[in-house]
Amino acid sequence: MLALDADQTRDALPFEPLITALRERFRSSTCEVPARHVHEIGSPGGPRFTSLLMPAWQPGQHYGVKIINIAPGNTALGLPGLHGSYLLFDGATGVPLAALDGTVLTARRTVAASALAASFLARQDARHLVVVGAGAVAALLPHAYRCVRDIDRVSVWARRPEQAQALAAQWQTEGLPAQAITDLPAACAEADIVSCATLATEPVVQGAWLPAGSHLDLIGSFTPAMREADDACWVDARVFVDTEEALVKSGDLLGPLRRGILREDEVRGTLGTLCKGVAIGRKADSERTVFKSVGTALEDLAAAVMALQERRTRQ
Repeated sequence: MLALDADQTRDALPFEPLITALRERFRSSTCEVPARHVHEIGSPGGPRFTSLLMPAWQPGQHYGVKIINIAPGNTALGLPGLHGSYLLFDGATGVPLAALDGTVLTARRTVAASALAASFLARQDARHLVVVGAGAVAALLPHAYRCVRDIDRVSVWARRPEQAQALAAQWQTEGLPAQAITDLPAACAEADIVSCATLATEPVVQGAWLPAGSHLDLIGSFTPAMREADDACWVDARVFVDTEEALVKSGDLLGPLRRGILREDEVRGTLGTLCKGVAIGRKADSERTVFKSVGTALEDLAAAVMALQERRTRQ
């Protein structure tokens, strides 16, 4: 069985081919994805974390399962808030094929999915990206977005300004035109794309800040208790989700749906229907678009199979 550590998993998942792999997998109808298991783990009165179990398979080809543990309280302990592992098996025999770093795989497929959505939803001339958050997922966003749009300006905001400054400095060493900002409303007003990758439980972006023609990408809020966008973000916007599961998992959607701000029939499509050409993405440069993702095991499987094939090609 092939075992890939964090660095090897990263190297096996370059963004441009990964975005292509996700596009092809969403276009196909051969992948089976059961509902994820969500478990709250912890001791009474002590710290708790959320554990997600996410299986998917292509009949007769590959079967994979990911375990992701999300612990927002880890920040206070100086530890990452997310840890994961991925196991890939032969889909016909059940023979183990590979074990991958699930944390790296999750981060890379997540931002690749956002970039894939933006290839349909962001304006063709989008250049200014505002990143909200400064964690491991946020750090990858400009690299993925530059595979689908000519991003030449990156602004980053975080609740702790020193984190935004550190991330902007890192991006600058990587050749990105980046700056840390403290005035998020002003940055959003100038943005072509706003991408949120936080563990927020209250809105951090307001619809009143977003200009006509902008694209809002919401990566956090993968549980009902989490939220990154206020109600106004959904009003008069062209809305898409990664999968229909987002409608019952994300606090960003559940609240507006319950309050009548957004109706289910106003969600224009999923990544699957976009990739298949069934749904139409952006129709005009002046309209505002929103993409809400909660992640899907289909993306994990596509990434893991690509990583395995990439490693086999190198050998």
